[in-house]
Amino acid sequence: MSKSDPSQARKERNKTIRWVVTIFLVTIFVSGAITLISDEIMSKSGIITSFVILLTIVLIGIVFDIIGVAVTSADESPFHSMAARKVTGAQEAIRLLRNAERVSSICNDVVGDICGVVSGSASATIAAQLLVKFEFSWPMLVGLLMSALVSGITVGGKAVGKTFAVNSSTAIVHFAGKVIALLHGNRKSSKCKK
Repeated sequence: MSKSDPSQARKERNKTIRWVVTIFLVTIFVSGAITLISDEIMSKSGIITSFVILLTIVLIGIVFDIIGVAVTSADESPFHSMAARKVTGAQEAIRLLRNAERVSSICNDVVGDICGVVSGSASATIAAQLLVKFEFSWPMLVGLLMSALVSGITVGGKAVGKTFAVNSSTAIVHFAGKVIALLHGNRKSSKCKK
């Protein structure tokens, strides 16, 4: 073994620790911000608008879950030929695949879990709105049904999404790469204008 092995292991360990701390802090900040914003909007909205917000939060969780699964199951080789032909998003897709563990962690764990927590909070807000607006003989049942409905939609949506992600992983990763390329291009053009 060479002398550089312990220092390399230490660097990797420090890199992992920094990643975990960063993800922890980002999750706390993003979760708090999204919960605050959604609660604020929902408290001033009607029941229909609140349902739309809730379904949007659940859908975001499902979409990011699909991306996370696609990144872990896609093959890198088709993107090399796309990159050679200068296809938009191919380079970004390769970067996603080479960082599949982190991308999956962000998509499935951070965004997915945040959406799960926020959708739970949103369903409680809707249940409270329903209880204020209508009279129920079993008020506890309203909260229970809302929670069950959100869980069913989330789990069912993710189950369908996972099958889609595995079967269409190349197309999904390429689409994500195109979106990143578009965002990156917009950032470059705004810097050039300054």
